[in-house]
Amino acid sequence: MVNRVEKLSLLSEMIAFAKYDKDIKSIEYNFLLGVAKQLEISREDFEYLLENPVTYTHLKSHSERIVQFHRLVLLMNIEQEYGGDNNSTGVIKLYNFGLRMGLSHESITKVLYLMESFPNKIVPPDVLIDIFKTQYN
Repeated sequence: MVNRVEKLSLLSEMIAFAKYDKDIKSIEYNFLLGVAKQLEISREDFEYLLENPVTYTHLKSHSERIVQFHRLVLLMNIEQEYGGDNNSTGVIKLYNFGLRMGLSHESITKVLYLMESFPNKIVPPDVLIDIFKTQYN
């Protein structure tokens, strides 16, 4: 189970990901706000995190790191679809965030490669989990 500090760290990391190259677009803001609700983080805390990032906390659970990586994949796709980031910048950014989370570079590379073959570049959660399970075992 993820504690409050880890939840704030996850959301803060996603905000940093969205802000990486410029301001957060409204579609990204709404996505992030949805993640905040999912993580049971209040709107006030979410708004605070937008201007005051918290220190990165490494998730102990491998499955939680996979879920977070999946959220970042979704966020990157939103960013690219709505006129943001070009593909190579987003992929590099996502790759670096995945490495920082302690995920294997083989798994990250495979996910990024397979993204191209799915509609809207959204890798289904079960496929993503299988990729990381294979590398983790």
